[in-house]
Amino acid sequence: MIEWWNSLEPAMKVLWAVTLSASLVFVIQTVMTFLGAAGDTDFDINSDFSGEAPGDIADGSVDVGADVGGDSDAVHPSTGMNLLTFRNFINFLIGFGWTAILLKDSVPAVGLRMLIAIVVGLVLVFIVMLLFKWLTDMQQSGNIDVYKSAVDCEGSVYLTIPGERAGEGKVQITINNAVREYAAVTDGPTLRTGARIRVVEVVSANTLLVEEINSVII
Repeated sequence: MIEWWNSLEPAMKVLWAVTLSASLVFVIQTVMTFLGAAGDTDFDINSDFSGEAPGDIADGSVDVGADVGGDSDAVHPSTGMNLLTFRNFINFLIGFGWTAILLKDSVPAVGLRMLIAIVVGLVLVFIVMLLFKWLTDMQQSGNIDVYKSAVDCEGSVYLTIPGERAGEGKVQITINNAVREYAAVTDGPTLRTGARIRVVEVVSANTLLVEEINSVII
């Protein structure tokens, strides 16, 4: 093993190290997910540009939400079609790394090999995203009638929700004593990660219209 490792080129050593590390993290994530822990970190990148007055500076913010849920009655993966997640990053590294390693001898052209590996990595990311979205849809539709149960429920913003329905974010709300995660929009101003919210309306089986719960200071 040591002789094999020492015989590798520096670039291949890095590739092997990254690929094996990503594979280990993937196994841990999968076990945690199906045990109910669903460890995943989503990177919600928002850039707010305002030109209300001269000298305004664009505010670029990165909101990071970490979901470590413990629902004992259902698989609770952090899903939604958000591309920039830690889980997707790991999936890409696995697809890219193993493809590049396996094609080393059969595709000697480095450029072509890297291109194929990138494509395989991206395909794996989207396949896993669709799989987890399907699992979440099954969980939500099978356990809860969101149209009857979600309105007036309270919770918190998990991923920033753009204001004026400019896009979707994510919220976690408590329904029937269980924490559930849904896509969410708002008619008001942007709601940042951690803001307390109330469900105003159910837009679809997976999307809620929410508003911020204003804290009353005495």
